[in-house]
Amino acid sequence: MTTTDEIAVGDLLRLATAGSVDDGKSTLVGRLLHDTSAVMPDQLEAVRLASRNRGLAETDLALLTDGLRAEREQGITIDVAYRYFATARRKFVIADTPGHVQYTRNMVTGASTANLAIVLVDARKGILEQTKRHAFIATLLRVPHLVLAVNKIDLVDYSERVFTAIRDEFSQFAAKLEIGDLTVIPISALHGDNIVTRSERTPWYDGPSLMYHLEHVHVSSDINLIDARFPVQYVIRPQSSQYPDYRGYAGTMASGVLRAGDEVMVLPSGLTSTIARIDTADGPVEEAFAPMSVTVLLDDELDISRGDVICRPHNQPSVAQDLDVMVCWMSEQPLRTGMKLALKHTTRTTRAMVKQIQYRVDVNTMHREQAEDQLRLNEVGRLRLRSTAPLMCDEYRRNRATGSFILIDEATNRTVGAGMISTAG
Repeated sequence: MTTTDEIAVGDLLRLATAGSVDDGKSTLVGRLLHDTSAVMPDQLEAVRLASRNRGLAETDLALLTDGLRAEREQGITIDVAYRYFATARRKFVIADTPGHVQYTRNMVTGASTANLAIVLVDARKGILEQTKRHAFIATLLRVPHLVLAVNKIDLVDYSERVFTAIRDEFSQFAAKLEIGDLTVIPISALHGDNIVTRSERTPWYDGPSLMYHLEHVHVSSDINLIDARFPVQYVIRPQSSQYPDYRGYAGTMASGVLRAGDEVMVLPSGLTSTIARIDTADGPVEEAFAPMSVTVLLDDELDISRGDVICRPHNQPSVAQDLDVMVCWMSEQPLRTGMKLALKHTTRTTRAMVKQIQYRVDVNTMHREQAEDQLRLNEVGRLRLRSTAPLMCDEYRRNRATGSFILIDEATNRTVGAGMISTAG
């Protein structure tokens, strides 16, 4: 039997890297992969060959994350590169995002599911606008843990004074944001200082190495185990001789805990029943919690379909069609008042209309500005939406899973916006 004391998600850390151009994000990710032996020998040899062909004196570990040859030739990372590795203590999923201003949408994509964000700063340049931009976006997306990695500390002679000045300046800026957990670490991604082990070249630094921090940061408590939310993805009815009466509701637990015997409510119908059993691919379990994929069986045969939400009768999400939301716009065609789009929220897809653009956020200064009735590519703004069907949702600050959605252009089927629900009703 699996219990909430053994939440496997605590063994997985999703992290995103961000920062200004050439701060060394891809090199840092490459260093982490290399120093944790997550690189196959043939991959490493290919990177060494590519580095020699460029005339580089040292192996460019950034090439381990820059997947496309065209990107390598430009010397920049354009898309979000996902990489996976593991140590004895934990598994990791890394989203390496671009540093260019015009790729803010990629930063949103990479950080939307992250437990932790690493914002890099070039020790020679200090805090830049793009540093503040990415820190703001990370807090907007409610990333629980933030690491400021002061990179290229070797190029300032491992200066404690430079590190302290950057740390203090960022801490003053961070005081304006809602950062729950901030850690500042001096590193050299190129030479490996303070990456896996503490460096002898920074004797004045008494904090953890980056890898030690990543292995030990506590993420299980970041999961919402209070609000039980189970969006139904699929109704399973085999109607076979072996399972003649089987009717199960399959999906992924968005948050909270459900147990066999619990009284539950189905929204939007408001019908109630009791959980008879919870099945998984490995057999029945006594309880389900995020992010488990399970099939829930009820005592009563209710009319339930994809997009409905199973919750507790006395802890329900909002059921609303009018939404105040924050949206990062990802299309070259501007978002305008009156625009109609497809909206995908958990397992429900409906249509929505932009009723009002309230303001645009300058992600460099965090000031609210008049949006001039439109949002352009990479801009973040507050909107009023009206959906054609009710959504079972929570505020994003309370529940990232049921408080987020995407907007889709119905003509092209392209994702054009990522949104966070501020209020519903």
